[in-house]
Amino acid sequence: MTEFFLHLATATALGAVILSSGANAEPESTATFDWFEYRGEDRIFEQPIAKDEYRNPILAGYYPDPSIVQVGGDYYLVNSSFAHFPGIPVFHSRDLVSWTQLGHVIDRPGQLDFSDLGISRGIFAPAISHHNGTFYLVTTCVDCGGNFVVTAKNPTGPWSDPVWLPEVGGIDPSLFFDDDGKAYIINNDAPIGEPLYDGHRAIWVQEFDAEKLKTTGPRKLAVNGGVNLAAKPVWIEGPHLFRKDGQLYLIAAEGGTSVNHSQVVFKGESPFGPFTPWDNNPILTQRHLDPARPAPVTSVGHADFVQDAKNNWWAVFLGTRPYEGDFYNTGRETFLMPMTWESGWPVITRGEQRIPFAAKRPALPVQPAAAIATSGNFTLRDEFDSPQLPMHWLQLRNPSPQPWYSLEHTPGSLRLTATATALGDTGNPAFVARRQQHLHAVATTRMHYYPQRENDRAGMAVFQNSGHFYFFGITGNGEGGSDLIVSRRDGGHSPQGETIARSALATDAGQPADIQLRIRARGPEYDFHYSLDDGKHWQPLLLAADGRVVSTRSAGGFVGAVIGLHAFRGME
Repeated sequence: MTEFFLHLATATALGAVILSSGANAEPESTATFDWFEYRGEDRIFEQPIAKDEYRNPILAGYYPDPSIVQVGGDYYLVNSSFAHFPGIPVFHSRDLVSWTQLGHVIDRPGQLDFSDLGISRGIFAPAISHHNGTFYLVTTCVDCGGNFVVTAKNPTGPWSDPVWLPEVGGIDPSLFFDDDGKAYIINNDAPIGEPLYDGHRAIWVQEFDAEKLKTTGPRKLAVNGGVNLAAKPVWIEGPHLFRKDGQLYLIAAEGGTSVNHSQVVFKGESPFGPFTPWDNNPILTQRHLDPARPAPVTSVGHADFVQDAKNNWWAVFLGTRPYEGDFYNTGRETFLMPMTWESGWPVITRGEQRIPFAAKRPALPVQPAAAIATSGNFTLRDEFDSPQLPMHWLQLRNPSPQPWYSLEHTPGSLRLTATATALGDTGNPAFVARRQQHLHAVATTRMHYYPQRENDRAGMAVFQNSGHFYFFGITGNGEGGSDLIVSRRDGGHSPQGETIARSALATDAGQPADIQLRIRARGPEYDFHYSLDDGKHWQPLLLAADGRVVSTRSAGGFVGAVIGLHAFRGME
């Protein structure tokens, strides 16, 4: 991934020379950002924890569908990334609590094509495994190829180009290497014949040749519908097979990814079944708890299990932290809980048990805190003083052939060259962002920018998807000057959104403004402030903007909000 970003940054500088050459070339519209600071302020994380405890979620913000594998004393975890690029973040830990990102599986534009995809399409539910010195990852590229497998000798990468699995339909494949050396691929797909009801799905199994990277033999139906077909269970998905003491288990999510989400378990006689569900399913859910409870964790499910070096079992799974009702902007996050065994069956939660924000750490040597925190309240300031962006930054869909950002043009800053692709388009706008990881957070940057045209704009954005975002920054006013605006898109027609706040910006004619922009998230609201004196005094442009616009509940899909930097070139 480092090589990719270095190449992209260098190409950006070269591209800028090409763009500016020629007597008839239009003047560039560029914005320079000196730094970007993100600070989390969630009250739940202000509560102290003991030295032998850890905080949930272990990966805060939009890190859904976790899959985990143990290799010796090391643990590796991956998450869904949909149509964001780079795709499929890879994390490493030695204590299951402190996680460091190693890179991405999809870090080269040629691996997959996310062009024109909705943000919640693309990569669904990657599953990582390890066998005989090789890491395997299987996943689905929804609307961009189907199911595929990639491999690597080192989880840091490079990962191979996709090997497509056309015989495997549906979504959410995972690999299982059995004790006899045989491998199987298990996944969600349509049932035999016509579905009996909306959400009727099935789990299928097929043998897999791990050397030739292809399926072999017939596909067989493993589970039809879910735990109890007569009860019309919906959206059985995210399956994993594993053994304990010789007994084969199948786990899967059931109930859909919203508030009715759960995890269920079956015992099997062979990888092809038959599979018998536990009478006391589900083994993980929060759907029956009082929705008015304080600081709820909801929508839990899509779990994966790991046995640590002390032979204790743990589950990683997704959950959400709403600020009210089913509204949350942070997306689906990764949580960790111990797993116990009850009469030969795995259990994560029982009865009225709530997902804890603090719990006892695994009995493993404590790993030093990661350089970039993934949980709790923290402040992270990106100074843009490296030749590539840090790994927690992302963009929308595949990078444009004409690079638009540079970390080398003005060392110690990020330079965006505006493009004609708006945030509301389905291309690759000049937009880099990081996840919003807290319900209450503050993001601040310092920008130098002068709009060349009336509709040019540059600044910050809070982005859910192409139809739901806020933009906060400077635009041309058509009279040779600049205005400060907040625009919002809430499913409207304009790809730039509707301007909902505007103020004239007094700057010297033709000179870039030196301005600091600050966006504060306060649960269901966002505040937009600016400073013209290097942060000494802050002025509000818009307060208490409706944050539910960029919630998953309002915007739909499966991702969380990201906050970042954007530049757009208007047309004459």
